[in-house]
Amino acid sequence: MTQRAVRKGSGATAAGGTARSYQVKAPAPRILVMLGGPGAGKGTQADVLAEQLGLPHVSSGELFRAHIGEGTAFGKEVQRYMDRGALVPDDVTVRMVSDRLSQPDAASGVILDGFPRTVSQAQALDRMLAQRGNRVAGALYIQVDPEELVKRLSGRRVCTGPSQHIYHVMFNAPKVEGICDIDGTPLALRADDEPDTVRSRLTKQLPPMFEVVDYYADRDLLCAIRGDQSIEKVTEELLHAVETACKVP
Repeated sequence: MTQRAVRKGSGATAAGGTARSYQVKAPAPRILVMLGGPGAGKGTQADVLAEQLGLPHVSSGELFRAHIGEGTAFGKEVQRYMDRGALVPDDVTVRMVSDRLSQPDAASGVILDGFPRTVSQAQALDRMLAQRGNRVAGALYIQVDPEELVKRLSGRRVCTGPSQHIYHVMFNAPKVEGICDIDGTPLALRADDEPDTVRSRLTKQLPPMFEVVDYYADRDLLCAIRGDQSIEKVTEELLHAVETACKVP
């Protein structure tokens, strides 16, 4: 969404004075939140929406890695917590997101992916945006059944060759089952991708996400989309939701 330019009146006043000018207030940046369990396709859809809407895709994980890699003050602060095996406090993450929203390319808004992960983070985001005279325009929830998430997350296969090419039994299957297309080595299932391991991980990750979903639903900001459709169909419904429900406040 482009910023409206200052418009100036061109007519003289009745008394022969100078032309009167006035300013049209630019719309607030449109802040969209992507929600969904691991494997729901948030990152894929956020990339597509970013291109379609002209808004940057801001992944909290990539933001952390970028600051750490560049050795910024934020990065050093985050690294100290990570070195201790501690969670990065919400206020640090919110300050980092706030800094990202201050960048020129975020003037029209952003698509947040991976944040907020908890209700406390959602509340902190609301407070930060309120200080800017803004709020979340909409929360886009890609709804996928937990057992479907298990299938998606446990479907990864990695070749045992030196390059470790990655496949997926549902989305990027090899031409010959169990064999790498490129170097002909057997494909293996990593321990982290075992179905029981994935279920255990989801048991911890999904409840906080569901609470965030309820948080935005209670505020009439939630747009839920079925994620068991084709990627193209999910994109189509997300774009429709954005244009009909997620308006600039």
